[in-house]
Amino acid sequence: MATKLLVNGTEITMTIFDDKDYISLTDMIKAKDGDFFISDWLRNRNTVEFLGVWEQIYNPNFNYVEFAIIKSKTGLNSYKISVKE
Repeated sequence: MATKLLVNGTEITMTIFDDKDYISLTDMIKAKDGDFFISDWLRNRNTVEFLGVWEQIYNPNFNYVEFAIIKSKTGLNSYKISVKE
């Protein structure tokens, strides 16, 4: 069940799962400086490798070929990826 918290004029999503509260870090960072920090974080090779491992474990439809292409571009100055991608 997701609810919205209003913090300093910004809506932050909070979800309860197994009697534990989880807050959206994405909502929090967007409030700070828009999507810049998120896209910058997604360019980081360690982030991409972590997301790849996560997807391999939890996504039965994980596209290994597409991930290999993304991973090979990670860290290059020309590399950009959005949250939607």
